[in-house]
Amino acid sequence: MPNYDALEQQLCETLGLTRRPVAITFAPSPPLGVSRFSGKEPAGCSFWRLAAGGRAFYTVPEDHFNCAIGSYTHNIALPPERAGELDQTLAFMTGIGYIQPAEVADIPRLSAPPGVVVYAPLGATPVDPDVVVFAGRPGRIMLLEEAARRAGLRTQPALLGRPTCMALPAALGKGLVASAACVGNRVYTDLGEDELYVMVPGRDLAGVAAAAATVAAANATLHTYHRERQQALATG
Repeated sequence: MPNYDALEQQLCETLGLTRRPVAITFAPSPPLGVSRFSGKEPAGCSFWRLAAGGRAFYTVPEDHFNCAIGSYTHNIALPPERAGELDQTLAFMTGIGYIQPAEVADIPRLSAPPGVVVYAPLGATPVDPDVVVFAGRPGRIMLLEEAARRAGLRTQPALLGRPTCMALPAALGKGLVASAACVGNRVYTDLGEDELYVMVPGRDLAGVAAAAATVAAANATLHTYHRERQQALATG
């Protein structure tokens, strides 16, 4: 397994990240030595906050039942007594003008239900991650997209929006994706209004990390270059 601690340190230092990247793995069964999550959260993306804070753990499907939308994107079936919650939630969101009914069909989902979902800070992940979630200000995490392109990796050109959790299956299917997040995620994860996400497939992480230093150095050089041009050419 790669040295994820070294990768996290390298990426955070190179890109100037202030939040720890979160490693997420969809697994058939619990990994050895990893504790099961104890408690409850209002949504699956709430677990991102806990992992970014330093905790490594796994969840089972019922830990995700409190968010019908997140259960949908994770291909987790709600129990019969709660099966109507997805329609109720969608009706509420449609009624207040938040979404259009036709949008639902375009929401990416996991191809199969996970047995468990493992969450951890990237540097402490006990297993190879399927997706790594980076959060930060656009001027910092845009470098991830540039590094992915330099490494010849796939990227999703469109900025994804609501729901934020659909960016996880989207990354698995389409490569690196950026997400503007949604209001629920911002509440549950404490994401700032000046921050957004980039999701990197775990299989592509090493390539992104290898290109990140070159991209960051090039951006620093270009910053100086454009500042000098501004001073020389701007007269307005």
